[in-house]
Amino acid sequence: MREERVRIGEVAARAGVSVRALRYYEEQGLLTSTRSASGQRHYTHHAVERVTFLQRMYAAGLSSRTIAELLPCVDSPSADTSDAALERMAEERDRLSDHIEELIRTRDALDGLMATNRAHRETLRTA
Repeated sequence: MREERVRIGEVAARAGVSVRALRYYEEQGLLTSTRSASGQRHYTHHAVERVTFLQRMYAAGLSSRTIAELLPCVDSPSADTSDAALERMAEERDRLSDHIEELIRTRDALDGLMATNRAHRETLRTA
């Protein structure tokens, strides 16, 4: 029995993404398709599920490269790939936490500048 093939526009519509996004996922090695004789991309019915998963990974702040590193856990699940994926996600979480801390320091510095500006404005009003 031959598996149903879905065209790129239909996958994009079902997954709620642009056709451009699907092409990008293919370029990054995150999604695969076959080509018809006329060169049109065709996907399996699992593509929508895959794209939805990729969108969740991007929403979690992961890069295409990191997602590609995690895909073996999805494509060939095992204790080893699961452990490797968990370790990689923990590294990304640590990276994000460090970035958040830096953003908080930056915001606090800006708050300090704003406080200085407000104080200076007060001296201008009383002068």
